[in-house]
Amino acid sequence: MATWRVALVGLGAMGSGMARHLLHMDGVELVAAVSGEPDHEGLQLANLLGEVQGTGLRVTTNAEETLAAVRADVAILATTSFLSTQFPLLEAAVASGHNVISIAEEMAYPWASDPVLAKRLDQLARQHGVSVLGTGINPGFVLDVLIILLTAPCLQVERITARRVNDLSPFGPTVMQTQGVGTTPEQFREGVAKGEIVGHIGFRQSMHMIAAALGWHLDEVVEERAPIITRTRRQTAYVDVMPGQVAGCHHTAIGYCAGREVIRLEHPQQVRPDLEGVSTGDFIKIEGNPGLAFSSQPEIPGGTGTVALAVNMIPAVVAARPGLLCMTELPVPRAWGKD
Repeated sequence: MATWRVALVGLGAMGSGMARHLLHMDGVELVAAVSGEPDHEGLQLANLLGEVQGTGLRVTTNAEETLAAVRADVAILATTSFLSTQFPLLEAAVASGHNVISIAEEMAYPWASDPVLAKRLDQLARQHGVSVLGTGINPGFVLDVLIILLTAPCLQVERITARRVNDLSPFGPTVMQTQGVGTTPEQFREGVAKGEIVGHIGFRQSMHMIAAALGWHLDEVVEERAPIITRTRRQTAYVDVMPGQVAGCHHTAIGYCAGREVIRLEHPQQVRPDLEGVSTGDFIKIEGNPGLAFSSQPEIPGGTGTVALAVNMIPAVVAARPGLLCMTELPVPRAWGKD
């Protein structure tokens, strides 16, 4: 089995989870770990993570300098949700000759976010002979790749509806802010109006990935966001939500083709839904010939799933053609490890 050299940029909730897994994974050598916290400079990664054993790898805080200095097969970026925000780092990673895996939600299908930046990134990746992929649990798997896979036994697909009810608790402050967790209902509505509270980031990416795979052209995607207001106190490692505050966002997206609804995705996500008796799960219904339904309860774990998707795509990304890719252009994702 090959040994892949990995540079990890971002040590937040998801990045730290990846670091812990990579440190103990056969077939991987973690050669760099970059934190966004200045006071982490020079700390041993294992100590920062609370690990008993480590490789002695020390944390750095300048991503561009680190990527230019190390030689890795792939750089995993776990820093932000947005393509435009991450673009300078993507440029730096690609220009340094690294294949890239990003868990930025907009990178799952970046042509839906900013086709100009997506084209620039594709050209740069081709120029440097490397591959760039956006992935994660959602977008990147549950509400797009898994749906596409489930259409395989269908002769015809008429309509797709899917719903992911999940627990936001494993995620860090960035996700909490984009979901409006901890705000008042009034602050939630103001945040949505200002574009500061966006709910689930990735619906447009999932919609257009599904449509492209099925040969559909979406005329319009309509999104709605509503606050999930808690009646009980809900605490996580990253937030403390009091009764009457917002515990999450119920986000719905509807895709239309030739004026007809063809895709409806719902994502009511919140912290500690169990405290109010809400059961989590993933539910997919495909109407067509034949129709079929899929469900998984509880939900496919978001935190663990995102870590797994990023790590499990390493071999496929290293072997892929140069350029900007999405999950449907690579082999069926799978777990890997020891021979």
